[in-house]
Amino acid sequence: MKYSVCSSAVYSGLPLAGTLARIRAAGFSAYEFWSWWDQDLDALDEARRQTGLKTAAMCTRFTALNDPSARGAYIEGLTASIQVAKRLKCPTLISQVGSEIPGVPREEQHRSIVEGLRACRPILEDSGLVLAIEPLNTLVNHKGYYLARSDEGFEIVREVDSPCVKLLFDIYHQQVTEGSIIRNLTQNITDVAHIHIAGNPGRHEPYENSELDYPTVLKAVKAAGYKGYVGLEYLPLRDPDESLKTFLKQMPL
Repeated sequence: MKYSVCSSAVYSGLPLAGTLARIRAAGFSAYEFWSWWDQDLDALDEARRQTGLKTAAMCTRFTALNDPSARGAYIEGLTASIQVAKRLKCPTLISQVGSEIPGVPREEQHRSIVEGLRACRPILEDSGLVLAIEPLNTLVNHKGYYLARSDEGFEIVREVDSPCVKLLFDIYHQQVTEGSIIRNLTQNITDVAHIHIAGNPGRHEPYENSELDYPTVLKAVKAAGYKGYVGLEYLPLRDPDESLKTFLKQMPL
């Protein structure tokens, strides 16, 4: 299993570039993060080179896909994000789809997401990068967000019909939303570009005080043929360095 540490979560509030050496010292070979537009990209690129860490994933601009009037801004943000991703040797961009628009039927918002992603296909296919749309739970953390369930996410991916558009399956979010993690994930594994994990409830360490049996889940994911990264996107209750080292002891590579 290939693990990636989400610095934006595990080292929340700290300058991103300065966390890479700590991630390497904890025993990991890859990192990921959320927004690039508020980062010192020169410092980040230098830290990446010095540590030898691989950049597993990062976010594209937060522009709504479910709003047709924002499509131009979304494509503009994606184009800029691709350039940054190439600089950082990052193969996967993470995309949210936007907050639900009151008064607009869900089928229209769904169609806008599909059409928007289809408009991005030439850009993505030319870049060689993968864009992973992300369902988020609306019960605890992201009230009002449009895309909560993985089944609709996979439906969108299949309607777009491009090897460059897939799903980010966040196990924490989907445990809150729908459960049946192993079935929903493994039966759709070819459409999954990236996975996130955290304990539930609380979104803390995956290896303790969580209702999710992650060793069993990850064993099933590996057996299903998943070759991508599993991102540690959790908020540690203990010192983050010690938390990461303990993770590897509990769930080794």
